[in-house]
Amino acid sequence: MTKAALSAMIRPLVEPRLPEWVEPLWFTSKEQALDFAPQAAIGWFDLNEKEPMIEIARAATNLKWLNSIYAGLDFMPLDILKERGVVVTNGVGINAITIAEYVVMLMLSHAKGYRDVVRAQDRHEWLRDSPGKRELSGERVLLLGMGAIGSLIKTRLEAFDMTVVPVRRSGADGALRPGEWRQKLGEFDWVVLAVPSTPETKHMIGALELAAMRPNGVLVNIARGDVVDQEALVAALREEKIEAALLDVTDPEPLPEDHPLWELGNAQVTMHLSGRAQTKMFQRSADRFIENLERWHKGEPVQPQLDLELGY
Repeated sequence: MTKAALSAMIRPLVEPRLPEWVEPLWFTSKEQALDFAPQAAIGWFDLNEKEPMIEIARAATNLKWLNSIYAGLDFMPLDILKERGVVVTNGVGINAITIAEYVVMLMLSHAKGYRDVVRAQDRHEWLRDSPGKRELSGERVLLLGMGAIGSLIKTRLEAFDMTVVPVRRSGADGALRPGEWRQKLGEFDWVVLAVPSTPETKHMIGALELAAMRPNGVLVNIARGDVVDQEALVAALREEKIEAALLDVTDPEPLPEDHPLWELGNAQVTMHLSGRAQTKMFQRSADRFIENLERWHKGEPVQPQLDLELGY
């Protein structure tokens, strides 16, 4: 029997489908998880708070495979997991559909001035003209990040007759190479960030990049807050160097109540809700985990595996 420490939040979706060779250790609290962790060869330690997850992972000294619903696991002790030879599967792609849909919603909402339409309805005011007259069709998008989410963003925006130029290491199929996109920022109406959070991507959008964007340029960030130098962004928005920033992620999170981003009319903050705007996350995660259990038992690679060196 192989012991697996599993969060009770996914128990109804997983328990009836567990193979006989798995002995589940269901935990409902951090304390239970810490008790079970050293016994487990397989662990699914997801909790709402990151610090307890880190502590539990450190305690799981016999762990062989760590699974998570989270796509971004840069907060976990990846160095320790690598040293112990732990295989890590994450939730990449689980929420890709809803996040891609969220990007389209944010862009349309800005282009059509929909926030002002909603406010007018709250005031019972019949607007005589549209507060937003921008059309997505024909505009150009620079897409940084072509993983599961970025790929879906690209196809959805292309359906609106937008020209989407991704950044790829290969530079294939009309893409820009990593060293080329900065000098071409002024050619794009929209810049969409869908990259993982790594030391390489931290503050990849700063004062110089914002200054290089078009005055009508709009920055869309559904990646991680630290991908953008937030102080530089606030300054650029205040000085109206770019048209707007549509931010599902900020640095820090939650955004402090007195942070200037809340008050800026050309900033939209959507509280990291893009991945939560769906109902199928746990079902998809459970299905993937059960499929991976079969692979694990056969000695086949489980998917998708996190590269512990790169952090994504």
